[in-house]
Amino acid sequence: MKHCLASLLACGLMVMTPLAAAVELKPFDENSLAALKKEQAGRPFVVGLWSVSCVPCREELRLWSEWSRRYPAVKVVLVSIDPPAEHAAAEHMAARYAGANADLRAFASDYAERLRWSLDPAWHGEVPRTYFFDAAHRAEAKSGLVDTAFVEDWLRSNSHTQKRAR
Repeated sequence: MKHCLASLLACGLMVMTPLAAAVELKPFDENSLAALKKEQAGRPFVVGLWSVSCVPCREELRLWSEWSRRYPAVKVVLVSIDPPAEHAAAEHMAARYAGANADLRAFASDYAERLRWSLDPAWHGEVPRTYFFDAAHRAEAKSGLVDTAFVEDWLRSNSHTQKRAR
């Protein structure tokens, strides 16, 4: 009897664990960067690339979620580079670490080379990878987990250019 009660309690605790809100990743294709630049004309923005197989990406997604709330004048787009077959896992990871309010996207096809080339011909697919686009859309790329001091300074200095509508 005690064993059954303990099992039921354990199951109950697992059921009561809060689940992350569901998210849906919007498609990111070879035209998406040009569309973002047009949409953000005269405004800075950030594109953060991540993958479900990237352990540091979890921390970075969490950081970008926080920074996008603190610096709403700078649009942050978080793009999973995972193939469409892995989008369910990417959605789960994004929901857990980035939250439902983030601008979440995913590579729209299995042809990753074309999508990488459309972002940056010099990029070889390493993640996390972040592109910081200033108001003139000059890009600065960073590979690896972002340096928080750099990001804070960049966001602070680029937040004044033009407030974006939420």
